[in-house]
Amino acid sequence: MLNKFLDVKPEVAEAIANGKPVVALESTIISHGMPYPQNVQTALEVERIIRENGAVPATIAIIGGRLKAGLTPEEIEYFGKKGTTIAKASRRDLAVLCARGEDGATTVTTTMIIAHMAGIKIFATGGIGGVHRGAETTMDISADLEELAATPVMVVCAGAKSILDLGLTLEYLETHGVPVIGYGTKELPAFYTRSSGFSVDYEIDTPEELAMAFKTQHELGLRGGMLVTNPIPEQYSMDPKVINAAIDEAIRQCNENGIHGKATTPFLLAKVKELTGGDSLESNIRLVYNNARLAALTAKAYCEA
Repeated sequence: MLNKFLDVKPEVAEAIANGKPVVALESTIISHGMPYPQNVQTALEVERIIRENGAVPATIAIIGGRLKAGLTPEEIEYFGKKGTTIAKASRRDLAVLCARGEDGATTVTTTMIIAHMAGIKIFATGGIGGVHRGAETTMDISADLEELAATPVMVVCAGAKSILDLGLTLEYLETHGVPVIGYGTKELPAFYTRSSGFSVDYEIDTPEELAMAFKTQHELGLRGGMLVTNPIPEQYSMDPKVINAAIDEAIRQCNENGIHGKATTPFLLAKVKELTGGDSLESNIRLVYNNARLAALTAKAYCEA
């Protein structure tokens, strides 16, 4: 039985019922990821790319206390205009937002939860959260990692955001049994750049093999999701020296201003964008398009396997 708080867009429900490929998309990238109207234009373009590659897009959000699996263009416009006034919703926020009838922008965590409720197996995003630098004293670890360990959804991303401690993020995922796959690479991509110096668990080179690995994980009865890391296209990859210098400065300012918890990532990403003259935002948009395409092809292969 579907959750009583869940609304599945008719097009998405029809695709799921008939075994057609569907790709989930998060809504925090719309509300908190970039300014209006660029956020709405990007969200609609991501949906178009997914359709172009043979799958049905399902942008996920919370509107008026309802969990939405699939948004209309009007709802995407609404989210884009409200922007950062919408609460970022992680697992801990779902019950209160639904009880109060409020809006919420879904993170990787809540997008996975709602996608799974609706029966969607593949999810495309920009980058996942992870273990923050200095977490050995702050204990600042993204809920995304726990969700990957618990919820059977494949997440296609460009690696963990390079504002994080990538080594500790991989260690955490290993401890929780989450397979980390590099699409066409043996190295973990670092969001804005194609390499990080850290190795992934496996390299897989085709959407068909990704789909088969995930289907086999389900058939084995193993819990949790699978993380597919898809490097940003070469032409949009940033100079590691430039981006790393911007990240270091952003982290210094973050610490200086006493920013912590869920405010950390939005502050750091906005500061990196400012320090790179907007180049990081363009890279962010391009890697999301790239991930949407791979997720659609993988969802299609999953349905055909």
